[in-house]
Amino acid sequence: MVIDTKKENLCINQIVGKKVEDVTVEGDVIIPDVKPDILNAINTNGTVCVYKKEIMDGKVRLDGSINLYIMYLPDNESDCVRSINTSLDFTHIMDIEEARENMTFEDDILIKSIECRVLNGRKVNIKANMSISVKLYSNESIEIISEIENNPDMQLLNNTFEVNSMLGRGTTKVYAKENISIDNIDEVAEIMKMNLNISNKDIKISYNKVLAKADLNVKIMYLTEDNRINVAKSQIPVMGFVDIPNVSEENICDTRYSIKNVVLKPNNNETHGIYIEAQIELTCSAYEKKEMNIIQDLYSPEKEVKFKQREIKAMTGKENIKDLVQINEQVQIPEIIGHRLYDVEVNPMITSENILNDKIVYDGNVELKFMFESETTAMIDIKTIELPFNLSTDVKKIDKQSNLSTNISASTQDFIIGQNGNIDCRVNLEFEISVSKSRTVNIIEDLNIEESTIEKNYSMVIYFVKQGDTLWEIAKKFRSTVEDITEVNGIEDANKIKIGQQLFIPKYSHKKLA
Repeated sequence: MVIDTKKENLCINQIVGKKVEDVTVEGDVIIPDVKPDILNAINTNGTVCVYKKEIMDGKVRLDGSINLYIMYLPDNESDCVRSINTSLDFTHIMDIEEARENMTFEDDILIKSIECRVLNGRKVNIKANMSISVKLYSNESIEIISEIENNPDMQLLNNTFEVNSMLGRGTTKVYAKENISIDNIDEVAEIMKMNLNISNKDIKISYNKVLAKADLNVKIMYLTEDNRINVAKSQIPVMGFVDIPNVSEENICDTRYSIKNVVLKPNNNETHGIYIEAQIELTCSAYEKKEMNIIQDLYSPEKEVKFKQREIKAMTGKENIKDLVQINEQVQIPEIIGHRLYDVEVNPMITSENILNDKIVYDGNVELKFMFESETTAMIDIKTIELPFNLSTDVKKIDKQSNLSTNISASTQDFIIGQNGNIDCRVNLEFEISVSKSRTVNIIEDLNIEESTIEKNYSMVIYFVKQGDTLWEIAKKFRSTVEDITEVNGIEDANKIKIGQQLFIPKYSHKKLA
């Protein structure tokens, strides 16, 4: 006989696996016929675009490309610094035992270094060293029995849990487009390098939609037709709507931005600028906080109850935190005196994160690559300086078993040259921190009832408490109830019994339910 029950829905989106791998992408690049021979490389930078993701049983696959800008000194005396724009395609398959086709995953790719080696005047070898981090999520909708109806003699072991149930997940593609103005006298000959970074992320929730907003920060260094170096900058608003039914302001939303493709075109016509078009994938996952009454165990003193128990891991205590590190330091580069500072590449990196006493403590370095005017034929000098940073963020109830995800980006970037080669460096580092815990919960499934064939030919049993016993287990074993045992034995707290304690176990009586 099937028992009438009341059920609640819980959608679990739980981290079930994670992996970090160092990957090297290598390839040879031919110098185009219209470019002079290469003598040596001055600087190489790149942007990673992942255009395809796939999850299979036991594996995760990423397909993408690294868009590269190589600045080099040509092998002749007449030309100044030149550049090459090229790309390296890559496919990386990561073995993750827990991976299944119906799961989702998040990836973070960091370019650690790019090496450019000259093979001959017309060919270079590129070796890009990347760190690929993948987090794997299961997504399962479960119906949990919270109440038993029309069975008054059923004994229930209940527990109340606060969990984070996934409300929904959505993805959309947005485009950041702009014609970035350049100086009127400039005619762009070559794009020498490009840097992209997304900052000032924010969301607003209304009408079953999540509005995600951010800024795409663009810096482009270019060479003019009359052999001058200049820099164009812009901050392009990025905005997109993600549809998630029933989402509300009380929900917690994780939002991720992933650059899929970038198009860059100089316009030396009436618009006179550099056109950029970046395709960005915007993904949002919304979670609702639920307080759920979950039946952990049950039995009937009079009937045979058949069911299955299953252990699940639910997310709880989810919290998103934003914090900021302001770096105000002065560095000295004597070589820059009297010369123009073209650009500074800012690359923040976390070297360690530790959980201590309701705090997360981060240590890291910001690599600053200064590019400035030079008196040499190359026209440009480069100097790299590292500045340390530290952040301590308060997070209540966090411990070493907590799930922790951190994203860091540089927003404000100001560099002011003073006297004697002193440079005031002002950099704001935005931290996005996601914290949650995994909680193991037992749930009841496939519940049905039969008339009992066991006869209780006793009215009272004497039992001595053994190690590990609980009143619930004792009552279930003898088909009594916790209420009857505590009443007969004068027990005030059902959770406090002692090993060796003598208990009188009374036979269950229907009369008590009248």
